[in-house]
Amino acid sequence: MTELNPHTPDPNRPIVAKKRAQPQFLSTTLVLEVFAVLFATVVAVKFSGIGKITLSIPAIWSYSAVVMVLLLVASRLQTKPLGIYFGAVLQATLVVMGLFVDLMIVVAVVFIGLWIASYFLGQKIDRERAEYDALNPGTAPNA
Repeated sequence: MTELNPHTPDPNRPIVAKKRAQPQFLSTTLVLEVFAVLFATVVAVKFSGIGKITLSIPAIWSYSAVVMVLLLVASRLQTKPLGIYFGAVLQATLVVMGLFVDLMIVVAVVFIGLWIASYFLGQKIDRERAEYDALNPGTAPNA
């Protein structure tokens, strides 16, 4: 029995293009931001009425719930150009949360950096995959 080289594609299986990397990276960043907003909300509720946080607990949860839903919706729209812009605009919501929870500014800066890195690195990976597939049409990897 002959063993196939793992790098040799099966001739009976059609070559399938991989999913684009950029939407996956951007979507993952947005989903991680949902968790950051959730944890920041817990902190804001804990310290409501102290210092800068003068909002009521239902107002804090309402704002956070809207932001979390918008982030989740945006994460599903990252395959469309408008979805990428929507996700970029939503980065400002983390900065707004930083007005109420000081350390959220640091989290916002980190996630804005991740967003920018995801955008450009995903774009680079997609471009390199396309170049490889164009040069090696018979050996393009399957998804």
